[in-house]
Amino acid sequence: MANTAPSENPSPRKGWYARNEIAVTPWLFLLPAMFMFALYVVWPIGQSFYTSLFEWDGLSEAEYIGLANYEKLLTRDRAFNTSIWNNAKWLLFYLLAIPGGLFIALFLNQTVPGIRLYKSLFFFPFVISQIVVGLVFTWFYDPTFGLFNGIIGVFGFEPVNVLGDPKLATYGIIAAGLWPQTAYCMILYLTGLNAVDPEQIEAARLDGAKGRKMLWYVILPQLRPATFIAFVVTVIGALRSFDLISIMTNGGPFGSTRVLSFYMFEKSLSEYGFKMGYGAAIAVILFLIMLLFIGYFLFRMYQDEKGGH
Repeated sequence: MANTAPSENPSPRKGWYARNEIAVTPWLFLLPAMFMFALYVVWPIGQSFYTSLFEWDGLSEAEYIGLANYEKLLTRDRAFNTSIWNNAKWLLFYLLAIPGGLFIALFLNQTVPGIRLYKSLFFFPFVISQIVVGLVFTWFYDPTFGLFNGIIGVFGFEPVNVLGDPKLATYGIIAAGLWPQTAYCMILYLTGLNAVDPEQIEAARLDGAKGRKMLWYVILPQLRPATFIAFVVTVIGALRSFDLISIMTNGGPFGSTRVLSFYMFEKSLSEYGFKMGYGAAIAVILFLIMLLFIGYFLFRMYQDEKGGH
């Protein structure tokens, strides 16, 4: 009788398929997302680089001028310098949302009566629109009936027109932005605190650690992923700030609250603009600044992952 037992050695075709199936399958799932990312993110970025080399009003024929838009931005545009400086202020003071969110999260992580109500109150700024935040703080700063002047009046200070003072307006808008941003960082840290290993906490208590030592040596190292995400979203939020400026001051007074994203809008699409090439050059510079920070954060994340393995 002929031997009908199956062959132990698979055919070369089947062996190749088995080796490559696991490697190919994830790319098949990623392909639609990669196509959409390339179409709606990578292509517009490349188009912005290309458009920045032209003088174009969006309607007539574009005129190639090379790097002239960048030369004007970096050497002769005082409004651009103001925008860069204001973005630096946003970046510096916006980072206060990270420790603020951490300490609020540590407070809300307690088991005390009414803690759910407190969590809801602190979570509320995150779910409301930036436009609503801008309107609320515009009324808050109003020099005639605003609550801000009522508060400082209790301490004997004269009324201040925060949004009407070129020296104070940017800081007033940043304070408005910190309200929802701190709430967002708080949510990240609350999520991270739920993943803290209770056994490490108990072991540290047995060793006599408490207060600052417990926070610095036991809790914060376990919150590193939450801190990383908080830094990334806070830096990106500071660099692309637009909504609050548009609602609260519209770039004023006297252009003192402009940032790069708002200045790009002014030059490209506002009634003073329709200089698409110039606006694209501003967008490219903003993109490169963001890319610098994001690249640094990704490198640090890669280093941490590499070190962990």
